[in-house]
Amino acid sequence: MKKTFALLAAALCIAIAMGCGDQGSSKKTAETAVGESAAGAAMWLPFNEGMALAAKENRQVVIDFYTSWCHWCKVMDRETFADPEVKKYLAENFVTIRINAESTTEKVKYKGQEMTPVALARAFGVRGFPSLAYLDRTGELVWVVPGFVPAKTFLPFLRYMQMECYKQQMSFEDFMKKKGECDTTGAI
Repeated sequence: MKKTFALLAAALCIAIAMGCGDQGSSKKTAETAVGESAAGAAMWLPFNEGMALAAKENRQVVIDFYTSWCHWCKVMDRETFADPEVKKYLAENFVTIRINAESTTEKVKYKGQEMTPVALARAFGVRGFPSLAYLDRTGELVWVVPGFVPAKTFLPFLRYMQMECYKQQMSFEDFMKKKGECDTTGAI
């Protein structure tokens, strides 16, 4: 199952992702997300608050790992997260968390361990920015997808996650071939 996820993430990366290279670091606080507007800020929760809400409401989680210097993080904000359909689908189906992956002063708690966002990013295997981590309803990491993802690809991927097609061993490619259905029984 992990190999399927790794292959899916790799395919998505090759097909659509363009990660950020290290372009120097400017100092911004963890609370100052990548050039987001006040309206965009309401969409994103701090890690500990978001995880508590997800547990309380039994919801899946999308975590946006970003850095202040990441060009593609800003493009993702502007083009993907600002898309009205994406915003609506995320709000209705997921708890959304944003983490500055370079923060060494903030503390987050995951699976009973307190750590910095830098340590959490490492624990999740984040290697480039932006990176999107998907957690199931129990808070378990399903996978991390690195790089910019356009809205037209992000929406079907969110549907795939929300419908929990990965639990049926269905690849995202097969999900797309079935036009967004994850029934693996072959029934129509």
